[in-house]
Amino acid sequence: MASPEPPVGNPRSAALEVLAAVREQDAYTNLLLPAVLRRHGLTGRDAGLVTELVSGTVRRQGTYDAVLAACLDRPLRRLAPVVLDVLRLGAHQLLAMRVPAHAAITTSVDLAREAEGRGAGGLVNAVLRRVSERDLDGWLSEVAPPRDQGSDRHDAVVHSHPAWIVAELRRALGERGSAEVEALLASDNAPPRVTLVARPGLATRDELPGEPTRLSAYGTVLEGGDPGAVPAVAEGRAGVQDEGSQLVALAVAAAPLVGRDVRWADWCAGPGGKSALLAGLAADRGASLLALERTHHRSGLVRRNLATTPATHLVATADATRPPVAPGSLDRVLVDAPCSGLGALRRRPEARWRRTKDDIRGLVPLQRRLLGSALDTVRPGGVMLYATCSPALPETAGVVEHALATRDDVELVDLGPVLPQVEDAAGPVAGTLQLWPHRHGTDAMFLALLRRVDAR
Repeated sequence: MASPEPPVGNPRSAALEVLAAVREQDAYTNLLLPAVLRRHGLTGRDAGLVTELVSGTVRRQGTYDAVLAACLDRPLRRLAPVVLDVLRLGAHQLLAMRVPAHAAITTSVDLAREAEGRGAGGLVNAVLRRVSERDLDGWLSEVAPPRDQGSDRHDAVVHSHPAWIVAELRRALGERGSAEVEALLASDNAPPRVTLVARPGLATRDELPGEPTRLSAYGTVLEGGDPGAVPAVAEGRAGVQDEGSQLVALAVAAAPLVGRDVRWADWCAGPGGKSALLAGLAADRGASLLALERTHHRSGLVRRNLATTPATHLVATADATRPPVAPGSLDRVLVDAPCSGLGALRRRPEARWRRTKDDIRGLVPLQRRLLGSALDTVRPGGVMLYATCSPALPETAGVVEHALATRDDVELVDLGPVLPQVEDAAGPVAGTLQLWPHRHGTDAMFLALLRRVDAR
């Protein structure tokens, strides 16, 4: 006798569970959602509803909090956290989804009563009824500060980013900041499509479903569906990788150097997507790849990504600021440095609510050490690519300019001829590149190419 099918869960209860984990455990929605959907037995339209509820609520949290604050007689911080989660879910349904008001309010009241009792249900009912009295534009006209009081605060509410991030992104856009920052913030709030990459020597782009990527010769963009169901992905011959990250690996491989070209390295390799692409490119040249990652867990992820590669490679669990590599022994090195992640807010919207300005200040010394340690291991004539998934100037121009000012054995190489297909991407230092979601459809990756020379 066949086992009975597990009962199908409530999509809104599943969404609330994910929001609680994001809040309490610093979980990421894209990593947590699949497990929660499986546990609740949700598929198809129900799974899509949960994904939209969670992702939309997290992305627009700043906007919804401003609306909710206008509808409450107490500060948001005085609410039980789960009640605030329920209110945000309800606000998203009322202001951004085609959910009838009565359904959004009733289901939210039920969630609140189940979690916190009848009193919480009454509060949620009263607040969401007030929210339902206006559409989103109507609320923004009331709760967003006027532009003449500071455009960063206005854009923070309208586009749901902390004001300090708005200011940081505006600065990174340079002279085009005032004209483009709203388009950038809007891109952060648009769900990104899934991008696949064919790993050289294992798969070709023609095998992969979707439209070919515009800037990378190895990628395709899926319109929908589970990427894990793609045979090449399931077999480890292809992977999921943003086009900007693909371009980072391609730039390392295409960078001009002088002399031998046999020893490549990936300095901060976890979880291994760039390493897998680099390994395939290295194999085409008869080169080997060394991948360093500081923690055993993440180095295990790198090994898994490299399991099928035809390249000669070694994965080592090691601190890249003190690499187990002889000075001057490497030809090409990638340093994709740990950073604030402000360039990937469309894929990880939770990060905007977790990061602070102090995080950037704390990361810069590490970024400088990683860049310096990598340069020490590159031989004269060899190259090192420094990359961050952040456009913030202290993590990009500041780190590169510090290296150029404090070392007499490096020179900056113009990346324009290395990636000629990438247009309108001038970085904050001449010769560097800065990708943007609203211009290129990629994460906001920063790239700088340095060549080791004899000390002057």
